[in-house]
Amino acid sequence: MEFEELSGRIIETAIKVHKALGPGFMESIYEKALCIQLQKDKMGLEAQKEVRVYYEGEEVGLHRLDLVVEEEIVVELKAVKGIEDVHLAQLRSYLKATGLKIGLVLNFSKPALEIKRVVN
Repeated sequence: MEFEELSGRIIETAIKVHKALGPGFMESIYEKALCIQLQKDKMGLEAQKEVRVYYEGEEVGLHRLDLVVEEEIVVELKAVKGIEDVHLAQLRSYLKATGLKIGLVLNFSKPALEIKRVVN
């Protein structure tokens, strides 16, 4: 798979953060920690990337993505009871809006990091 190596590196990095912090913090804490570790692991990232959403060629809104890593993978962070279909649909929408092909939903609220991969 084209993005397998990069997504694997992102997951490894997220596991480091999860092991260090454990579950129970707000999403923003995990986002900051993950950004620090991604940079230490030599991965380029853009946090809170603004994406314009269009309908019929007209802009209808602006959304902020949690992270885009190496300009290739959208990473959506959660601190929830469990990843639900709505979270996966949200990520699919982000992929469509950005034109990117792969995304990860990472949920830090479980004893083990919960991970879902979405391919557009």
